[in-house]
Amino acid sequence: MAAQKLIFLISSLLLLSFAFASVNAIEKASSYEEPEEKVVDVVVEGVVYCQSCDVYGTWSLTGAKPIPSAKVSVICKDHKSRVSFYKVFATDKNGYFYGQLEGFKMDHYLLDHPLHACGVHLVSSPLSNCNHLTNLNYGINGSPLRYENKRLFGSNYEAVVYSSGPLAFRPAFCPKTDEHY
Repeated sequence: MAAQKLIFLISSLLLLSFAFASVNAIEKASSYEEPEEKVVDVVVEGVVYCQSCDVYGTWSLTGAKPIPSAKVSVICKDHKSRVSFYKVFATDKNGYFYGQLEGFKMDHYLLDHPLHACGVHLVSSPLSNCNHLTNLNYGINGSPLRYENKRLFGSNYEAVVYSSGPLAFRPAFCPKTDEHY
């Protein structure tokens, strides 16, 4: 009889310890907060210039001047060549643009990677004396992106920065010189 009471007491204590352990686990699970998901943005940067008449018809930027308020577009296509992202960005007073590709999604990780899927295109220049497109660095066809191991970090934020260009518009009229003809 004493042995039965001892077995009953030990069993009760084991059950009671399991009960406390499961209540403690439930409390920990309910107070557990998921860590905030880290946001990784894709960003494109570059500079837009007005190409000098002295180097008209070349890919040279000798004598070029930056164009403030010029517009470029970033167009990304998926692995089936469908446009999956389009956004226009304006340059600052130094001709520099920094475009966050907010909403850009890679459905197919390898084939839709920004390096392969996106290109930067010239859109418009506010300068009436320098508003003709050039294909310098493929500004008409779509300047390919370059990854130059540049990243920006913040708390729960990371931006992967790709570079484009430099891109250029040209004057509509360049005086004739002996070098061009």
